Amino acid sequence: MESLRAEPSEGERNFLSMHDDGYDHAAVERRWQEAWNDASVYRTPDEVDDPTYVLGMYPYPSGQLHMGHVRNYTITDAYARYRRMRGDDVLHPMGWDAFGLPAENAAKERDTNPRDWTFDCIATMKGQMESMGFGYDWDREITTCTPEYYRWNQWLFLRFLEEGLAERRDAEVNWCPECETVLADEQVETDAELCWRCDTPVETRELEQWFLSITEYADELLEYIDELDGWPDSVRQMQRNWIGRQHGTRLEFEITGPEKAYGAVEAFTTRVDTLFGATFFAFAPDHPIAKQLVKSNEAVHEFVHHEADPDGDEPNGVETGLTATNPITGEELPVFVADFVLSDVGTGALMGVPGHDHRDHAFAEKMGVDIVPVIAPVPEDGSEPEAPDVSDGAYTEDGVLVNSGEYTGLESAEARERLTEDIEHATHHTQYRLRDWGISRQRYWGTPIPIVHCEECGSVAVPEEELPVELPEFINTTGNPLDAAEEWKRTSCPECGADAERETDTMDTFVDSSWYFLRYVSPELDDAPFDRDRANDWMPVDQYVGGIEHAVMHLLYSRFVTKTLADHEGLEHREPFENLLAQGMVQLEGEKMSKSKGNVVSPQAIVSEYGADTARLFMMQAAQPERDFDWSDQGVQSAYAFLSRLSELVDSYAAGDIETADEAGPIAEYVERETEAAIVIAGEEYDGLIFNTAVRGAQSLVRTLRQYRDYTAVHGETFERALSVSIRILAPVAPHICEELWDDLGHEGFVVEAEWPTADIDRETIEKRRRLVENTREDVRQIIDVAGIEDPERIDIVVTPEWKHEALNIAIDSDAPNVIGELMQHEEIKRHGQDAASYGQELQEHREALQRALEPETEFAALQSASWLIEREFDAEVRVLAAENADEAAVKTAEPSRPAIEIHE
Repeated sequence: MESLRAEPSEGERNFLSMHDDGYDHAAVERRWQEAWNDASVYRTPDEVDDPTYVLGMYPYPSGQLHMGHVRNYTITDAYARYRRMRGDDVLHPMGWDAFGLPAENAAKERDTNPRDWTFDCIATMKGQMESMGFGYDWDREITTCTPEYYRWNQWLFLRFLEEGLAERRDAEVNWCPECETVLADEQVETDAELCWRCDTPVETRELEQWFLSITEYADELLEYIDELDGWPDSVRQMQRNWIGRQHGTRLEFEITGPEKAYGAVEAFTTRVDTLFGATFFAFAPDHPIAKQLVKSNEAVHEFVHHEADPDGDEPNGVETGLTATNPITGEELPVFVADFVLSDVGTGALMGVPGHDHRDHAFAEKMGVDIVPVIAPVPEDGSEPEAPDVSDGAYTEDGVLVNSGEYTGLESAEARERLTEDIEHATHHTQYRLRDWGISRQRYWGTPIPIVHCEECGSVAVPEEELPVELPEFINTTGNPLDAAEEWKRTSCPECGADAERETDTMDTFVDSSWYFLRYVSPELDDAPFDRDRANDWMPVDQYVGGIEHAVMHLLYSRFVTKTLADHEGLEHREPFENLLAQGMVQLEGEKMSKSKGNVVSPQAIVSEYGADTARLFMMQAAQPERDFDWSDQGVQSAYAFLSRLSELVDSYAAGDIETADEAGPIAEYVERETEAAIVIAGEEYDGLIFNTAVRGAQSLVRTLRQYRDYTAVHGETFERALSVSIRILAPVAPHICEELWDDLGHEGFVVEAEWPTADIDRETIEKRRRLVENTREDVRQIIDVAGIEDPERIDIVVTPEWKHEALNIAIDSDAPNVIGELMQHEEIKRHGQDAASYGQELQEHREALQRALEPETEFAALQSASWLIEREFDAEVRVLAAENADEAAVKTAEPSRPAIEIHE
């Protein structure tokens, strides 16, 4: 056949001659990257039906790939390659999340503009991706900072506006003084409320902002989480918590002070059944009444400005001198300003029930407030409920009301309904932690919001035919650069024609990523953001991979936007990602890699020294993808050594340097069974993205082949098939060297397009056979060690007689209390007399742990084919004997899956 690769150059041959202990990874990788590119191997034609859509979260072009990128994209690339070998059409695109503040800051520091900086970074990172051998359809590349892309961000905004899902309003917003811009709630991290980008403490400001009404979809976003079976439970729970739906009751408490009445204040509670146990009332430090008290009450002023610590371990507060009237008892409750009450949760005011809430209990103990139990456990015997002792801790479960007037004796659920109905101004209420998505950013490098402000008409949408509203030239200034773009700002009102000004805020860059996966479907389309028919055929994304840090930002926003497009633009799916893998971090000595810590390992340095395949293989074999793992130089060297050994083995066989035999024999049978095992295990593990197990199976097979070669003449057909299988299993992870070795074996076409190998055997049989062989080898080792046998001459392995297999299966299937009695009803077993009774007694004693064994003939064949491993290890003759051919004493001790062993010196 004609080779798909060019002959190595003289320079490449010289390199090989100087590196006898390895292979020329640079030449191999360059050669096959060029060949794949020339053949358009990874291109996905528009005409394909429902391709398997594999996608890694696109990167921000920071200038260099880091190890997190490499791990993410190796995972998706390996899976895409595997699906292609399985016969799927595969869509595996890549693009750039190219807007954002870091590029703007970098441009300021270097006195350039963000566009040039961004495209320089993209060029560098794209080259690094290509050097890693990632198989992307680069014809579908998107870059979000181009007008061709962000035009459709603006179109999307206008559609939200038309459907009543976007509005401009005054709002108290999160403000980062370092970044000089607004942050969404999801971009404020940790209890310390730090900027997600620069870790600066976040402030609060009141600004006019544009919001997208994600809260309109809160219920659907929450309820569909249960349908996302292919998502990690941790991500699903994070979204549930972030949406934070609570069903409860809103109540009014009259607030009164020594000198004035403050009127009714609403409080929300999910446990109105505990209302009789309320012994205090509390405001958040920034509640309007607390703000009034700050001006007139010195103690409240001191607490709010100098003592309140919402992030502290203990709740703190200060008494105000006000009282709140319990709406059911009329009792006057002391009012506090407390730092554990949050203004963005509920109403910023709460009733304190220390008998039935842990936090309230801790606060009451600290402040000397009464603790009264009003909910008791439901007695199991039907007796009168007794109030629990809550002096040392709150009782937080539902139960039966006690000490609750006419409601005493009601169970919690019924009491909640009754109290809500009976109390004046009480209403059933559902509240959410989720807030509308504020998308206004006071920065330059983002999508301009397509709005014009007119004194006569107000805020007017830019007509769709005038999109995109393009960014002006960059102005290096403090604050919002677009405010300084005077010529760009000046425009006319689309409605009345009068002088007007453009909106100078840009969109949150999470808008860009909320729908980018749809643009890959038709990236060149110029009259719509995506081809609807093709999107309905190709979406949703079958496998999405990215960091868990995006659980409540990108992933939630993408779900929201997909649902709105389904409602208003004809998408036939309501969820964007069918399966999600949140990959773990690559660490160094247990810590996250970070430039600031100086503990960064450069992917390019690894590629230069060991090759892309080595980096990819180490990444995939080190741990399951969702787990963190430590970078290890030793692990990298081990991966490189394995690939070098594989290369040497294939080259030796292709060159005819390995002795072959015409007859297959037992060893070839063993190799064939191990080949089948590797196929089955790798397929199942690749399906589940458990790459490390799949890779280990191929490595084990290669190790077996090396042992086979070193032990005896190999059966050529068996050996070559095993090599071919090993290469195909490893090809998704180490594609360059596998392409090279596939070619060395004389196969036509690319291994990336080769058919995935198949085997007719089940996983359970594989595991039983391997367990049998390994347990037998370990038993031989123990006998030799305990008996002190230094030089065994012969090892006899005696297989269990068939009647014991039959007895085992009867014991497993039997429902009879006495297994021995049932066994003795079978003549073939009964005729073995005391031996049968003894074995029956053993089965009876271990009945709960019994497991089926291999069939007798399968067990014999497995041991027979694996006997060479024992011969090789102990340099002794090994005989595998059927029961009828063995010593009677040995046969008595043999059991299914545990043959008898006799060692002769």
